Amino acid sequence: MSKVIVGILFGGRSSEHEISCISAGGILSAIDRDLYEPVLIGITRTAGRWVLVPHDYPLSIVDGVLPTVPEDAESVNTDIRGFSANGKALNIDVIFPMLHGPYGEDGTIQGFCEMANIPYAGSGVLASAVAMDKSFAKPIFAAQGMKVAEGTVITAEQWASNRAACESLLSGFSYPLFVKPARGGSSRGTTKVKSVSELASAISEAHRFDRKAMIEEAVIGREVECGVLEIDGAVKTSNPGEIFIDEKFEFYDFESKYLDEATTVHVPAEIPASALKEIQRLAALAFTSLGCSGLARVDFFYRLDGQIVIIELNTMPGFTPTSVFPTLWAERGVTYPQIIHELIKVALTRKNGVLGN
Repeated sequence: MSKVIVGILFGGRSSEHEISCISAGGILSAIDRDLYEPVLIGITRTAGRWVLVPHDYPLSIVDGVLPTVPEDAESVNTDIRGFSANGKALNIDVIFPMLHGPYGEDGTIQGFCEMANIPYAGSGVLASAVAMDKSFAKPIFAAQGMKVAEGTVITAEQWASNRAACESLLSGFSYPLFVKPARGGSSRGTTKVKSVSELASAISEAHRFDRKAMIEEAVIGREVECGVLEIDGAVKTSNPGEIFIDEKFEFYDFESKYLDEATTVHVPAEIPASALKEIQRLAALAFTSLGCSGLARVDFFYRLDGQIVIIELNTMPGFTPTSVFPTLWAERGVTYPQIIHELIKVALTRKNGVLGN
């Protein structure tokens, strides 16, 4: 039986370029080579070129330096007929879009794959786009009866044209606040704001990553995350895990997630069994309410009064062997290579287009 050729697509033009590279390296190291033949296709950060990346190219953090897609690698030609390099078809059977953030996790790559009629792992166009934009996902979660953080959205245009009106709108919120890009990830552009004097700079920082800035009241509680994975067509949930970060960090930011080894995950979270079960229920509900497919990581806060607040759903969470998502599933006995296998299986059995997803 011939191997399935898997195009691992990574990099991209978003602020999560480097994390995407690390995730791709994790998949390359763990994918079952008896079943699959991986092909590394990188998207450069500056020009957005698609390039063929050799398997021995370093895709991990070395001495604190994050990896990037090589700008001078061999070009990959892409169109609705498929992928080729140096005049030779790559014969990709399925795409594993290991892209985080805009230009990849937001439905754009998913739309390309559907136009080209190439199977791909993960959620479809609409679910990816809605989950990426937290300002659209939150009302859907709320409509399903889930508790969401109080907040609002301020665009760069509103902030520039009528700052006084924006400040008046925000005057009714209680501090501390979190200000973040509506369509960002890995906490890039996110600021914890403790007083009104810090607000303007935080909004400007968020607008560097997205013209839509979300301002939310901080939820005081324990950060708990739950993995969702489709296995043989059924939506399964992991045991929820609690995120612990070093006290020197104000919140779960980019540095604490990736560069400082300051984060640990305790699975299952040490909260009441009834709360664990409810978080699993809500994670599955969030997954189905957005129309997701394949996988997701759903993030919550468990408040001191027992209330559960949903924060966001990530359709393509960090995917290194030590990332939260694989760690959650390892506790259930599902290995990293098994996760990759299940996602490819789902991708190959799914029909692209509105009649299939």
